Amino acid sequence: MKLPANNIIDNHITVIGDPSYPCWVIKGTRKNLMIDAGLNLLGPLYINSLNAILGNKDFLNYLFLTHSHYDHLGAASFLKKIIPALVIGAHERVEQLLRKEAALELMNRLSDSESVRFAGHAGQENVRISPLSVDLLFREGDEIELGGLTCRVYEVPGHTRDSLAYFIPETGALFTGEAAGVPQINDEPQVEFLASYEDYLASLEKMLSLHPRILCVAHGGYFTGADAMDFLRRSHDATQPYRRLIESSLDKADGNIKQAVSQIVSSEYDTKGTITQERSAYITNLTAQVSHIAELRQK
Repeated sequence: MKLPANNIIDNHITVIGDPSYPCWVIKGTRKNLMIDAGLNLLGPLYINSLNAILGNKDFLNYLFLTHSHYDHLGAASFLKKIIPALVIGAHERVEQLLRKEAALELMNRLSDSESVRFAGHAGQENVRISPLSVDLLFREGDEIELGGLTCRVYEVPGHTRDSLAYFIPETGALFTGEAAGVPQINDEPQVEFLASYEDYLASLEKMLSLHPRILCVAHGGYFTGADAMDFLRRSHDATQPYRRLIESSLDKADGNIKQAVSQIVSSEYDTKGTITQERSAYITNLTAQVSHIAELRQK
């Protein structure tokens, strides 16, 4: 079953924030963890939710990030400011990016594009994404004990080079960021490789081997029971046909990336109308995908 990202999942896991930018709070008997920091504009909303769920925001011990995109780490620096003892965990590439002024400026500019939609959430708070140190630089196989629950770290590159997935074996919950694709209308998976096609497929196979019973994907909802594995399989199976679509479009456009992108936007976004992602963001990501496949073909 797919459920909206706006409720209590089980005795340990609660979704907070807007369903478009969900964050996941996991309560152990000794430590509490939040996975992803969503959109910076929603920082105060996340704090209010933490106070409600944990009794006090200061009871949040860890914040782990799935990857380096602005809509997954957006509120991290704000949360660290409000909860100084918060321990941040991420891939080492995330910390490198969070020290680059140009990268931070781009993230803030992208976040500002959502200011009308989420007007009023930030109030007078300064929620700008700012430089941030990562306390725990994760590698494959790292584990964090929460008390009764274990958070295992898996490297799942492909969407980005720094993508990580977090697995709680005691509950079977897997938190993937966008490494497993994003469900669209009718829960069809949108293929999300941006950095590497081959790594994206390998990462999906790795996540399938974990046999999750709860699948917490980016943007919109989560899957339980047999539907968790079903979505992972469908996301894996959609990847190769999606590459063939890109290659076919490149052939029709005589290798012109811009024309190939335009063809796919027309057929997949405008005509079908099943993709919920904002149009300009979709085109930006699609351009990266088409460019990547074109480069693979040249090699």
